Amino acid sequence: MNTSVDFNPLDTVTSFEQVRVHYESEFGITWLFMQPSPRPCFNQICMNELLVNQTQIEALHADPGHRPQYPTNYLVLASDVEGVFNLGGDLETFRKMIANKERSKLQNYAHLCIENLWTFYNLQTITSISLVRGQALGGGFEAALSAHVLIAEKGGVAGFPEVMFNLFPGMGAISFLSRRIGLSAAEKMVRSGKIYTTEELFDMGIVDVLAEEGQGEQALRDWVKKTHKSLNSFQTIQKAKQRVNPLTKQELLDITEIWVDAALRLTDRNLNIMERLVLAQDRKMVS
Repeated sequence: MNTSVDFNPLDTVTSFEQVRVHYESEFGITWLFMQPSPRPCFNQICMNELLVNQTQIEALHADPGHRPQYPTNYLVLASDVEGVFNLGGDLETFRKMIANKERSKLQNYAHLCIENLWTFYNLQTITSISLVRGQALGGGFEAALSAHVLIAEKGGVAGFPEVMFNLFPGMGAISFLSRRIGLSAAEKMVRSGKIYTTEELFDMGIVDVLAEEGQGEQALRDWVKKTHKSLNSFQTIQKAKQRVNPLTKQELLDITEIWVDAALRLTDRNLNIMERLVLAQDRKMVS
């Protein structure tokens, strides 16, 4: 019998401010629905809550001899914000840190991003899935790319607009993209600043499963049902792929240092453009 309910499979009492946890028992799917506030981006509260869930779920499954009461076979990153998966970095926070030359704070933010992405990417006995509905920009797209499986609905868009304010996506974009489509194509995407439709991304081999608009959750469950009978095979192939084209946490951390250096070189004009994008993020919130 399937149980589908909003609760944390680790602790039914725990509640979070900006993440809704939903569990489905039939195939062991744990959903992490982002509810960031005041705008749909990766603020530190949202990232801390995501990281707590990921690390505790991973730890609970680390012992192969122990079967949790509520096992997670699939960990899903999704969004509760209508029309938005995630718009990326907390630009208002970035702008203030850069203006005040607060290097250590920028580093801490970047490292928190990497802790989240690396944990999601490096899950060993759990398959990570991102479900993109609507817009996934900048760091939001990086988060989606860190999953083992990227599912997206038609009608959505994704890309890296950082070149608009003279920066680059420094929390995994090149690393994750290059392992999907090659370094040259990844660089072209990042340098262009182009926003792609999910249909285009599927044709490029970046999106693994393309769902009809409004059917993303069902498409995910269909994929899980089809895959579950050979989950061991799927997970070991995933591990083999990561071994053939390995990614290290240190690579991601090193690139954040390049990003911090670049961020601190931004001009007042660049920061003004960033501020306009903050206003655009605000307009995406559902009242």
